[in-house]
Amino acid sequence: MAFKIALVLQPRWLGEMMNNSDVGQFNLFSVRGKMRILHMSWLAFLISFIIWFNHAPLLASIRDSLHLTEQQIKALLIINVALTIPARIIVGMLVDTFGPRRMYTVLLLISSGLCFGFALANTYERLALMRFLLGFSGAGFVIGIRLVSEWFPVKQLGLAEGIYGGWGNFGSAAAAISLPVLAVWIGGENGWRYATALTGGIALVYAVVFYFSVSDTPKGSTYFKPKRGGAMEVSSIGDFILYLISNIPMYAALGLLTWKLGPANLQMLSREISNLLYLALAGLYIFQVIRIYQINAQVFNSVVPEIDRYKFKQVAILNLAYLVTFGSELAVVSMLPLYFKDTFSLSLVEAGLIASIFAGLNLVMRPAGGLLSDKYGRKLSLVVIIAGLALGYFLMGKSAAGWSLYSAMAVTIFTSLFVNAGNGAVFGMIPLVKRRLTGQIAGMAGAYGNIGGVVFLTVLSFVSTQMFFYVISGVAVVTLVLVMIYLEEPKGHMAEVLPDGTVQMIEIA
Repeated sequence: MAFKIALVLQPRWLGEMMNNSDVGQFNLFSVRGKMRILHMSWLAFLISFIIWFNHAPLLASIRDSLHLTEQQIKALLIINVALTIPARIIVGMLVDTFGPRRMYTVLLLISSGLCFGFALANTYERLALMRFLLGFSGAGFVIGIRLVSEWFPVKQLGLAEGIYGGWGNFGSAAAAISLPVLAVWIGGENGWRYATALTGGIALVYAVVFYFSVSDTPKGSTYFKPKRGGAMEVSSIGDFILYLISNIPMYAALGLLTWKLGPANLQMLSREISNLLYLALAGLYIFQVIRIYQINAQVFNSVVPEIDRYKFKQVAILNLAYLVTFGSELAVVSMLPLYFKDTFSLSLVEAGLIASIFAGLNLVMRPAGGLLSDKYGRKLSLVVIIAGLALGYFLMGKSAAGWSLYSAMAVTIFTSLFVNAGNGAVFGMIPLVKRRLTGQIAGMAGAYGNIGGVVFLTVLSFVSTQMFFYVISGVAVVTLVLVMIYLEEPKGHMAEVLPDGTVQMIEIA
């Protein structure tokens, strides 16, 4: 096949450069061009995150209204994250094929309907089913990663992705702050229903606004799509094997959730249902292996053209990095209030306020991590941040052995700085691996974040709080070594082929 070659620097925003004079600026107060896309994107993520966690601050009211047991409440917390793991993979594939504009609109519309279903549920079975399905809302994150990467030049990409992720993640805090107040203001045992239904109404309205306000790329730019759908394309037999191995933790995490809901733990699932789910997960993995082979059979018969190659090890290492950054954050924010309350004899309010700092710093530090990645190099930033994270969790383990409250708070804040900056640094690099696969790569990394939360919380159920922090620190050290040895700094250009056969060189450094 003959190719025409065109060297085009920063083609994502070439169209914008022709139509917007402030292309080189990063003005957060602007609502034009790429900045409009950024603001529309993080608002969409904020809404999807509010919906994902709109039940958490209302659990007491939900429990009283439907007369739920503590086991049923615990089950709701677990099943809320179950669907998000596969959903991020699936949505990542779909966004690469159909584009962020359509996918975010569809996700918000579906989430809206599920919110109404959750608000109207009058039995635990319906409530649990809606909560399980609402895990789909957590997949919204990967859509915006692809959209933002299409609009921002490489030197601003880490900062832009950090703002998108950090400000959108504030949705859980926004839900915790606003929904209880709204439920109390409405009053009565159904206040929680109106509060959750309102979030569905907001998503419904914003879905329409979003669809008519954004485009997948700047005018004149090309939206590159995968050549084949259903699985990620790889470049070699070694990458094929690594891809298969990288999928195993996703099914293992879902199996772990099944075990926690099963007869050995929360007893929400019978032994027969649990065994059926284990078989279903094994069957799905076998099906995925077959599908991956169908998409990538050519790697066994011929050499993949240089222009289509990328190194899957980049994806695998970034997956692990997000597992240890966002995965540990998910786990720690779930246990930190109780840890401070029990360890230092604080009230629930005092413990909650101190613990909220850990997640709250995401608002600032995730963009900061992306900015550091832009300025000082993707790999170097990640190395420094993960090293700081490992040290921070080690010190948190030490503080759990009897330090003073103020010392423990200082160590917690220190650790949070690196954890949240790490989230931004990881996704400052993900869009630079392979453009047409960005959604799938972001989906896989995002799923690993959820996997980390499930695994670390499971570890906590078996060990002391001190050992829990040490385990995270140890995993961080292993990840740090892998990043230092195997992760490669993005440099030069990545190549994508236009429909007419023209090869477009996209600057990544």
